[in-house]
Formats: sequence, C-alpha cells, structure tokens
Amino acid sequence: MKIITINLNGIRSAATKGFFQWMLAQQADIVCVQELRAQAADMTPDMLAPPGYSGYFHYAGKKGYSGVGIYCRSKPDKVIAGLGIAEFDAEGRYLEVRFGKFSIISLYLPSGSSGEERQAVKFKFMAAFMPHLRQLRASGREAILCGDWNIAHTEKDLKNWRGNRKNSGFLPEERAWLSELFGDTGFVDVFRKLYPELEAYTWWSNRGRAWEKDVGWRIDYHIATPGTAQAALSATIYKERRFSDHAPLTVDYDYLL
Repeated sequence: MKIITINLNGIRSAATKGFFQWMLAQQADIVCVQELRAQAADMTPDMLAPPGYSGYFHYAGKKGYSGVGIYCRSKPDKVIAGLGIAEFDAEGRYLEVRFGKFSIISLYLPSGSSGEERQAVKFKFMAAFMPHLRQLRASGREAILCGDWNIAHTEKDLKNWRGNRKNSGFLPEERAWLSELFGDTGFVDVFRKLYPELEAYTWWSNRGRAWEKDVGWRIDYHIATPGTAQAALSATIYKERRFSDHAPLTVDYDYLL
C-alpha cells in the first residue's frame, strides 16, 4: 500500500505545476491533500476524480482557504467530513475514509504563524483534537493520519531550531502536545520510526532562499497506530519538482486495503 500526503498550497496552483500528472505516475493507493484553497465550484473534473481515482473533499466555508481531500483507488466503506465541532469544521480541516477497520485521515492543523489570534485558535484546536485522537486509538481501529500538522517535533525536524524556539510551529507547548501523542496516546511518527536520525524537511519558507539552502521544517507527517506503523517499509520526500511550498511525503506499507 502506497500513501502520499502533500499540502498543495492551492489545488489550482498545484495543477498548473503538473501535480496531477506526477500523482498519476506514482500509482499510489491513497493520496491525501491539504490546503485546497478552493470550493466545489472551482474544481475541474480532473481535480475531482483523476483517472483511476475517486476524490472526497471537505471544503472550508471561506473562499480560497484551507480544505482537505483524499483520492482513493478503491471506494471506501464510509467517508466522514469534519470532527463534529462547528468552529473547526467550517475551516475544512479533517476528512476520514474508512475501509473496514482501517481509517485514513487527511488533516490540516491550523497555523499560528500569522499572529496571537490564530495561535490561540491553533491551541484550541489541539485541545479539542486530542480527545478525538485518544478515542480513535482506544477504538481498536488501525489508522494513518496524513497531513500538515504545522508543528516540528524535535530539533532534528527543522534546520534553524535555535532561532525558532519562540515561534509558532516550534513552541514548547506544541512540541509537548506531539510528545503526548507519540507517548501516552500511543501513535507513531512513521518517518521518524523508519529514519531515527535523518534530518529531512517537507516545507520551506518562501523567504531568504530557504528552498535553495534547504532551510526547512518537517511538519508534514504520516502518524499511525502502532500496528500500521510496524508495516511501514520506506518513506520518501520528493524534491525534484515543486508543486507547492511543501514536498510530497510518500510511505510504502506492507499492508493491503
């Protein structure tokens, strides 16, 4: 089973940069996308259902903002859009597809980088989301949560960690929240399980030639239940072409849907 996740930073923009041609060439079973920045009316037939895939989406209420999607080769048994929390569901941040007792989730956690108000929203989302994650873990379902979590967990996960200790995305409270997720809650950071020491990034700022200098952050994850994480064989971050300010993260699993 091959699963790809990428924050597209606008599905229409990514499409013009060749994302869908690249995606089809990967022959993945599941592709999770975030930050659609589009509504249903903006989506072309190829965006809604690329050849060989069915697409499922959770759009934000606000135009040109947020939104998540999942492309599946096989039709899921159930699709769940949103967490059931109106404030966050209006921003289109959570989409789950179920195949039997297996869940794949596309997640776009809020960013707090634009200021204190959005950081407060991010913390509120994190507080509301943790009980959902605990419930998912306790349900006995196998699950992979793919997406842009907007948090770098450790000093290995961003180049300039010293200069970012007081910045959104690397705040002590955010990192502690992920530590709780990977600790008591029992989820696994799949990339870090496969490559404990590798310093590799999935997002680069558009400022200061960050991409060119590889001054990046690892904020896009496959986060899985332990049984599924154990089945992970390899992970790759694709950097040869740019479809977004994020790079696609692909994981191959020894697992059949």
